[in-house]
Amino acid sequence: MQTTTDRETVLVVDDVPDTIEVLRRNLTAANYRVFTAPGVAEALAIIETTPIDLVITDFKMPKISGLDLVRHLRENREDMEVMMITGYPSVAGAVQALKGGAEEYLAKPFTDDELFAAVRRALDKLHRRRMGGSIAPEPLPTRHGLIGQSEPMRKVMRTVSKVASSSATVLITGESGTGKELVARAIHYSSPRAAAPLVPVNCGGIPETLLESELFGYVKGAFTGATEARAGFFQTADGGTIFLDEISETSLGMQVKLLRVLQDHEVYMVGSARHRKIDVRVVASTNKSLPRLIEQGLFREDLYFRLNVVTIELPPLRDRGDDIVLLVNHFSRKYAQECGKAAPQLTDEALRALRDGYSWPGNVRELENTIHRLVVMSEGDRIDVPDLPAVMRFSVSRHPDLTRTLADVEADYIRNVLASVGGNRTRAAEILAVDRKTLREKMKKAESKRTA
Repeated sequence: MQTTTDRETVLVVDDVPDTIEVLRRNLTAANYRVFTAPGVAEALAIIETTPIDLVITDFKMPKISGLDLVRHLRENREDMEVMMITGYPSVAGAVQALKGGAEEYLAKPFTDDELFAAVRRALDKLHRRRMGGSIAPEPLPTRHGLIGQSEPMRKVMRTVSKVASSSATVLITGESGTGKELVARAIHYSSPRAAAPLVPVNCGGIPETLLESELFGYVKGAFTGATEARAGFFQTADGGTIFLDEISETSLGMQVKLLRVLQDHEVYMVGSARHRKIDVRVVASTNKSLPRLIEQGLFREDLYFRLNVVTIELPPLRDRGDDIVLLVNHFSRKYAQECGKAAPQLTDEALRALRDGYSWPGNVRELENTIHRLVVMSEGDRIDVPDLPAVMRFSVSRHPDLTRTLADVEADYIRNVLASVGGNRTRAAEILAVDRKTLREKMKKAESKRTA
């Protein structure tokens, strides 16, 4: 026979007292420990202080809905299961509940047998999850580091294949972190120039006073400290490809010099009056709108036309759909191997949160850093939604009920302040910047409205 401490614990959340009483009585008779709450706020308070195995929540409730509670628990607590009941059954409602993370969905009225069967299925799944893990997916073939099967990425790869065989100048555009250098590498290593050097240059990372000598080189005595001649990046890339990353950061004066290189295929080393012929393919990139910079007088239109022979626009990660899942699996294997551990598997719920619940302003670079951190910090062989950064998880507190009155919001805030100071009204009045009489009147008004 089970003891009180090892009985499975169920929390019933419903705003109808009769429903709560029926469920409490039936589940208690089936030897479950049962807690009840009339709303989401009360349920969260219980969950914070009491170990709960299963939450059974109504779908429609005032203030915060049961669906919001399901999402909150699924994305913040991995140690419990969630089941939804409703008196307003519909196919759309069931789909919405299951997508939100509910393990079971029951429409009222239901029999005791249907209730107990659904509760058992949900709890059995919880126990299985607590017991074991699963196998990581197989590695995905990549093309020079480019990973993606979405249509926007297929378009990028088709363009790479077309331009690789030529020596045409390519301009790669896209937000920061979308993988512009990877595309430049794919172009170079798919081209007849693959055996020659690929030289990446971060134009925004080199001081303007040094950029010319770094790009074009200098002769001995060209300036103080030039004790010997030194070749620049363009000479180093001769026969290959130079990748001018963030070309929008160059000055107008430097843009004139770059335009001459593109037109004449020759460079002048700093301090030299003689030009040197070069055979270099130029691939440039920017995360800014060059046409807009041209309107602002910050970028030369003639250089833009020289660079813009072929443009490859990289899509942001938020527009790449299931590519996020492919990238997650790739980075998970990569960093697990570096850490000398088996690659953890992300649950379906975690993958859904990464794919659909976050906009990824840092794009692929942000995703890679996130997966690296998750792999390093993971202690088991699975990663679930509660393991993700808080900003990627659904939270009731970040989705307030905007239908509440100002008086309701004020009353809840006063109650929270009082709870935080152990009911000390003097201290609460200080925090709220009101006198004790005003606080007492507000509390009385809130209580009378609550019991009305």
